[in-house]
Amino acid sequence: MPPATHITTHPGRGESLPGATVQYVIDTLMMRIVSQEYGLDERLPSERQLAQDLGVARNTVREALDAIEVRGMIRRRAGAGSFVIYDPDGASESLAPVAAETGPLQLQVMRGIIEPEMVRLAIVNMPPRQIEALGQTLSQMEAVQIDAMAFVRLEEEFHRQIAAGTGNPLLIACYNLVIDARRQSFRAPMYRRHLTPRRIATYQRGYNSLFNAIAARDIDEACEFMKLSLIEDQKLLLQDG
Repeated sequence: MPPATHITTHPGRGESLPGATVQYVIDTLMMRIVSQEYGLDERLPSERQLAQDLGVARNTVREALDAIEVRGMIRRRAGAGSFVIYDPDGASESLAPVAAETGPLQLQVMRGIIEPEMVRLAIVNMPPRQIEALGQTLSQMEAVQIDAMAFVRLEEEFHRQIAAGTGNPLLIACYNLVIDARRQSFRAPMYRRHLTPRRIATYQRGYNSLFNAIAARDIDEACEFMKLSLIEDQKLLLQDG
């Protein structure tokens, strides 16, 4: 059964995070989407079916679906239901025109601005339940051995959860654009060429260290990882150029 609902607010701010039960539904449905249990363009079960499946109220499911739509993973159509628009291969048209117009070096500049501060805020603000969910995504990442795009999908979700952990709706929306830009078609062939099993194993060790730093609330160590990760991505882009 999911945990009891409560609302957490950040000191000095009027913003509220989803209650624990809503977050449980968000994490569960997003994991099903990322793992392709619900595939691209597939209609999700009805709110009533999801409520019965997850043991929660329909309004809880509705709130969770609203949050997942904001993250750009589903699109809700009046009278038709909710449909998956998360493309695991990053081959579909970008959800946001600005992301489609963003080049690889422009993307790196934006990531360099936002990611170190994002992880710092997440460490300050993430409640234990969100850190636990991040650990579950890490476990899935560590299970990948040779499938480059499966690893990239989970890496993307790992970063998305860090963004959500900041509790800042504007930063979350900005990072959704970053993820959208990261899913442009030029990245898929690049990763298939360069993300070898050996490199996947190296990244897994790195993400394990990042998770440990987040769990230990070690801001300096986590920010350093983010900076090194950006350098590695920059090397891949230069090799591919």
